[in-house]
Amino acid sequence: MLSLPRFFRDRRGVAAVEFAFVAPVLILIYMGLAEVTMALMAERRAGHATAAIADLIAQDTLTSKTEIDDIFAIGDKIVAPFASEGLTLRVTAIQADNNGTPKVVWSRGKGALGGLAKGATVTGLPADLIAANETLIFSEMKYAFNSPVRYVIPDALTFHEKYYLRPRKLEMVNCVDC
Repeated sequence: MLSLPRFFRDRRGVAAVEFAFVAPVLILIYMGLAEVTMALMAERRAGHATAAIADLIAQDTLTSKTEIDDIFAIGDKIVAPFASEGLTLRVTAIQADNNGTPKVVWSRGKGALGGLAKGATVTGLPADLIAANETLIFSEMKYAFNSPVRYVIPDALTFHEKYYLRPRKLEMVNCVDC
């Protein structure tokens, strides 16, 4: 029979009890690191898709809605294996007028980021990015990442990215039907 003083002196099983307290915290930290790593990978792929879209348009001389939609489909493939449903994209050709005010020449969007109105003034560009009569290809994305595990990140994380590229072959990449 086990006496009470002997019970309190017995140290067998202390490691198992300590492990039972520490294990859930360590598992939660591990799951959190895995989820954060997946979110960072998704953000990086979405940013790469946005840069690739701007680069493909900037290398073109003439484009169309169909070609831009095909390029958007390439962006969806770049995001894989992450879901492309949360990826919204927009590509815009911008030209500064004689006063240096940037205006939309044409714009096309996919998802919630619709195209900008032709002739609209573009705001929010970095200072001294575009001078009078210069052109830019402006690509932007918004990506809502939903973790498949949702232990540490229960809600969607939204990432934003913007890229500015100069047309490579001509002064302006025109769109025939935008």
